[in-house]
Amino acid sequence: MNLRGIVAVTGRPGLFKLVGQNKAGYVLEGLDAQKVKIVANISTTKLASLEDITIYGEDEDLKLIDVLANIAALEGNVPDAKADASTLRTLFLEVAPSHDQDKVYTSDMKKIVTWYHLLKDLPLFSEDAPGTSEVQDAAKSEEKVEKKVKATPKPSNAKAPSKTAQPAKKANMTSKKGV
Repeated sequence: MNLRGIVAVTGRPGLFKLVGQNKAGYVLEGLDAQKVKIVANISTTKLASLEDITIYGEDEDLKLIDVLANIAALEGNVPDAKADASTLRTLFLEVAPSHDQDKVYTSDMKKIVTWYHLLKDLPLFSEDAPGTSEVQDAAKSEEKVEKKVKATPKPSNAKAPSKTAQPAKKANMTSKKGV
């Protein structure tokens, strides 16, 4: 799941894609059907990247990406965000069993379910995150390096660098007073 560049903006409903940045602020595009472009002020607006959001857990915090992946893996229908609190609690006990039930409120659950419904139809919801492909590429390049063990031989006509081939040293000139 690739959620790079998807942000939540304080004070605005929905999710936005970070398009760019200018002097006035961040250029954002709405992920809903309207595709509204806005400029969010740098100094007053707070952005939260969905990659960085975590949910309170009993032992350690849970990443939002993992919870969204668990919701996507559910066989049954995912309830609407307007469902009652008990339905959302049972959903979260299923997708995030180790979440802290005292710190995770129903409003947080509604927001996460709303985000899931916005993201589920987007193509980036089903593609891999950029970091996972880089790890696989690094492993493949290490295999190639191990196969190429032989060192290239030096040509027989290679000469050692001469003294004149080195860069010249800077001359140290002293100045005389009064000249």
